[in-house]
Amino acid sequence: MIKKAKAWAKNLKRKIFILYYACKDDRVPWYAKVFIACIVAYAFSPIDLIPDFIPIIGYLDEVIFLPLGIILALKRIPKDVLSVCEVKAEVLMRNGMPKNWIGGCIIILIWVAVMVWAVIKLYPLFS
Repeated sequence: MIKKAKAWAKNLKRKIFILYYACKDDRVPWYAKVFIACIVAYAFSPIDLIPDFIPIIGYLDEVIFLPLGIILALKRIPKDVLSVCEVKAEVLMRNGMPKNWIGGCIIILIWVAVMVWAVIKLYPLFS
């Protein structure tokens, strides 16, 4: 069961990379690029539509909404573009993703700023 879940997650990750490369391709129509960009951004975003701490339905977006969005987005990509993007995604999966330390630091700084702001705003309520 765990092996099957890992394979499913790896396949989902590969499809997200396919969408990422398709979004950068000029042969994909603009309306498909907008939809694809939303799906890719949501997949990489640490913010969920339904927070994970909500019992049962918390993982609904990762298990149902995200795969459904990926399927719909893949159908909007021309076949020749899709085959090129699949090859690029396979290479990326094999070689590993490049690390973006600057982007990671910016995200961490934003989260720290939000936490500091929340503590400053909530501290008077508890004192």
